[in-house]
Amino acid sequence: MFAVIGGTGLTQMQGLVIEKSHTLTTPFGEPSAPVQQGTLGTQKVLFLARHGHPHQIPPHQINYRANLWALQALGATQIIAVNAVGGINPNTPAAGIMIPNQLIDYTWGRPATFFEQGARTDGVGFEVTHVDFSWPYDEDLRQHLLASAHALNLSVTAQGVYACTQGPRLETAAEIRRLAQDGCDIVGMTGMPEAALARELKLPYACIALVVNMAAGLTDEEITMAEIEAALQQGMGKVLKLLTHTLSA
Repeated sequence: MFAVIGGTGLTQMQGLVIEKSHTLTTPFGEPSAPVQQGTLGTQKVLFLARHGHPHQIPPHQINYRANLWALQALGATQIIAVNAVGGINPNTPAAGIMIPNQLIDYTWGRPATFFEQGARTDGVGFEVTHVDFSWPYDEDLRQHLLASAHALNLSVTAQGVYACTQGPRLETAAEIRRLAQDGCDIVGMTGMPEAALARELKLPYACIALVVNMAAGLTDEEITMAEIEAALQQGMGKVLKLLTHTLSA
């Protein structure tokens, strides 16, 4: 069963016929919001609002472990994450969509693994495991998204590097220059440890990144919430079309 994790601008999934709302507590605490279970076309789908509903949890305080654990416990077998991001590569304009194939983690202090002592309720904990994370996004799921975009004649950037920063503040112009030098194409605050936790749970995971602004220092204008909200309104319809086609195919 597909699960969708909605980010900024996607706290509810349009078209999902909700059948159940799951409120549960995991060994890692409570997820960001109740998990909605429903149908999209003929497909069973789970939906979780990453920042809560309404949007209220900042990126560095999201309980990523509880979110991923809850989705797996409810039967998720693969996950599509939706992330609002800033554009670093000028070839990815505002309201454009990227399906990244790589990421670099610049966050700190976030609980980032299930493999730690006492992580299970029986007190045993997981055996320490070093998962391979060479390719952080599942390639089959990425290709499924790209095939859906092609079928919809929807322009998307087929690959790129996602830089995950700590937030909740936006980056400085100097930080963006550094990210560009590191090879990053987009920047967001919620891509990690979400992707790594999905890998630890052996859940195929891919990202739909919606560019909502050009990153700091790349234009002469100050970044404003009005600009971000306008790009969300302009681009989220395309994201929902892509999701709907992918999940119902």
